[in-house]
Amino acid sequence: MVNRQLTGAHYGLKDWLVQRITAVIMLVYTVGVVAFLVLAQDASFAAWQQLFACTWVKVLTTISLFALLWHAWVGVRDIWMDYLQHVGLRLTMHVLTLLWLAGSLVYMIKVVWGA
Repeated sequence: MVNRQLTGAHYGLKDWLVQRITAVIMLVYTVGVVAFLVLAQDASFAAWQQLFACTWVKVLTTISLFALLWHAWVGVRDIWMDYLQHVGLRLTMHVLTLLWLAGSLVYMIKVVWGA
């Protein structure tokens, strides 16, 4: 009988939970924005500016967009790991994906917070 040590057990559980939790965060935020559109009597540019002038809306938007980026990272990383067999190509795609997501994060902060 061979004594094997299984490393990486339950590795997928964390990713599965991240995907579900970030999806719920994005869903709740989307429902809130759609509710604003439906219930707002004046959904003009000025109304949007007034809404996004509130700090709590900026915080919720930042959390939702961060959840989107994290959700994208887990999904795209899994695609690269499943379909790219060449280690160098997979590493290159991981790095390019991380750079793209980091750039998106910086741009998101600039847009939401006006920095």
